[in-house]
Amino acid sequence: MAHEKNHDYHILNPSIWPLLGAGGAFVMLFGAVLWMHGNGPWGFIAGVLIVAYTMFGWWSETVAENKAGDHTPVVKIGLRYGFIMFIMSEVMFFAAWFWSFFKHALYPMGPDSPQVDGQWPPAGIETFDPWHLPLINTLILLCSGAAATWAHHALVHEDNRDDIKWGLILAIGLGALFTVFQVYEYSHAAFGFSGNIYGANFFMATGFHGAHVVIGTIFLFVCLMRVLAGHFTADNHVGFEAASWYWHFVDVVWLFLFAAVYIWGG
Repeated sequence: MAHEKNHDYHILNPSIWPLLGAGGAFVMLFGAVLWMHGNGPWGFIAGVLIVAYTMFGWWSETVAENKAGDHTPVVKIGLRYGFIMFIMSEVMFFAAWFWSFFKHALYPMGPDSPQVDGQWPPAGIETFDPWHLPLINTLILLCSGAAATWAHHALVHEDNRDDIKWGLILAIGLGALFTVFQVYEYSHAAFGFSGNIYGANFFMATGFHGAHVVIGTIFLFVCLMRVLAGHFTADNHVGFEAASWYWHFVDVVWLFLFAAVYIWGG
């Protein structure tokens, strides 16, 4: 037959989602710039809603394709490679913040001239004690990663739906607790974002990591909803695998932040 499928690849139909997602990202960025110039957050919020709608619709279609049997072994390999490359791009994103932090920590600029060494942290900056709340948050995030690994193991090796469910619930709860503690930490910071390079680097690095924690928590929550809906098997769980990889990436980035920013850089 002329139209019979004779390959293992999934040929996608034309979709509005890439265009809508790009438009939403532009609205979000443009709205953020307007917000920073005192014009209110409404453009930014509109962009966030468009991006969220795109994510929900696009990934819903991906789940439907999986249930329809379109995700053959070859397609699953492509999905895994794509997600690995995404995580690699995230690694380079955080490398920029670490680069900036190490550059200014190793070669701090003096108050009068860049050629005269200053001190690090800058004068007047009272840093966080790494062995109090930052250490607690480190343990919380590591325990969350361990819970996600428990759920993954229960799925792949045991097909124990109860353990999958409770492992995800524990991972999500600990991830949310990490976010609450980080907000508490920010509210008690003795320095601000502007006016000093230490504060700018600290809040950009830990703040973007915090955003990734929120995204990863949502990722795990979606996996929990899919588990409750009867999705995923030991041989068909690419979405769960991607969430697990992402969550462990978030763990590793935090360990570097804890060691470099809180302990060494403080």
